Amino acid sequence: MFSSAILHFLFNLRLPFTLPKDVEVLDAHQRKDVQQICTRFYNQYYSDNNHRHLLIGINPGRFGGGVTGIPFTDPVRLEKACHIENDFPKKQELSSVFIYEMIDAFGGTEKFYSQFYFSAVSPLGFIKQGKNLNYYDDKDLLQLIQPFIIDCMQQQLQFGLNTNVCFCIGEGENLKYLQKLNNNYKWFKKIESLPHPRFIMQYRVKRKGEFIEQYITKLNNA
Repeated sequence: MFSSAILHFLFNLRLPFTLPKDVEVLDAHQRKDVQQICTRFYNQYYSDNNHRHLLIGINPGRFGGGVTGIPFTDPVRLEKACHIENDFPKKQELSSVFIYEMIDAFGGTEKFYSQFYFSAVSPLGFIKQGKNLNYYDDKDLLQLIQPFIIDCMQQQLQFGLNTNVCFCIGEGENLKYLQKLNNNYKWFKKIESLPHPRFIMQYRVKRKGEFIEQYITKLNNA
C-alpha cells in the first residue's frame, strides 16, 4: 500500500555524508512520537494503491514538517484539519496555513490526499545558526546532497506516483534545480510550478484567494 511504502521511506531516511560546518539536519522521523503521528496520518489518508501526483517543496522547516514529520502540516492543522490530536507545541507555520486553506477549497483532506502526495526535493530539513536553511543556500551542502536527492526521488517513484506531471512548490531555485535533475533522469514528462506558500503569505497575502484558485486550477488540470 501507498501508506506502508511512505512510512518505510520516511523512517529510514539517512544522510550519506557529513554535513558542512554549522549545518544541522532536521529529521523529526527518528522520534517515536513523530513516528506514531506519521503512522496515523498516512494510514488515514494513504491506505490504498491510488496513483497520486507529487507536489514537491524545498525541504522541511522548523515549525511544519520539521515538527510533525508531515510536509506542509503544522501541529495546528494536523489537529484541526486532519483530526489527529497531538502533543506538539501549537505553533503555526505560514506555509501550512495557506496549504490547508487551499486543501479546504479543493474539497477537503480526504479528496485532496486521495489524489496528491506532498514531499520535498530534500525530505530532510536543515538548520544553520538556529534558522531554516534551504538545501540550495549553502554551496557545500548543495554539492554534497545531490546523490541523496536523486535516491529519495527514485524511491518515491516506486510508491505509484503519476509521472505525467509533477508540481514544484517554489518558482525560483527549487524549480531550476528540479528541472535540471529531471532533464537528466526523465522522472516526469512535465513540471508545473506553483508559487511558494511562504512567499504568498509574507508578500502577497491580500491576493491569497487568487493564488488558491491558481493552485486548484493547475491541480484540476492534472
